[in-house]
Amino acid sequence: MKLQKTLLSIIILLILLTLLFVPFRTALVFYKENTDNIEAFLPIQKGDTFQIIFKHSIHLTDVVEKYKVTDDFEIKQYEFVYEEFGIGMPSNAEDGESFVYEDGKYYIKDIDNVFPSINIRNGKTVSENRLVWGKEPNEKMVWFNEYFEPGAWFKLKVERISLWEYLKGVNIHE
Repeated sequence: MKLQKTLLSIIILLILLTLLFVPFRTALVFYKENTDNIEAFLPIQKGDTFQIIFKHSIHLTDVVEKYKVTDDFEIKQYEFVYEEFGIGMPSNAEDGESFVYEDGKYYIKDIDNVFPSINIRNGKTVSENRLVWGKEPNEKMVWFNEYFEPGAWFKLKVERISLWEYLKGVNIHE
């Protein structure tokens, strides 16, 4: 009888540990600098899109970088939108891309840049970075400053996270 209780306890403990520490949810994870410390995460799935919008520190206009989660859980940049040429802004499209001017904005479309991760900094001088996700008309947006200190930088990766990471991390939501 004592052996059965011990075995049952071990089995329950193993099930709990598995539930806690085996990755179960895909998320866009914001790792603080070059660490394994999760600062925040956005639950996301293959095929989902998201945007990072930042205010250009010289022109003070929005720059929009659009991304999609690939089947391999990498990040594919597919479009870039800005309003003014200048420092840090591309002047034309690369091979296979298209350069379009519409409604006062420049678009570089059909981009095929795939990244395992992206390094990003929350603006310090002009701290107006935003994260947008979802499909129109139900897009959701949050300001980086709601979650991160101005000037902080992060490594973004699409990864599967465990229930433990999910519970101890900061879930980005509208």
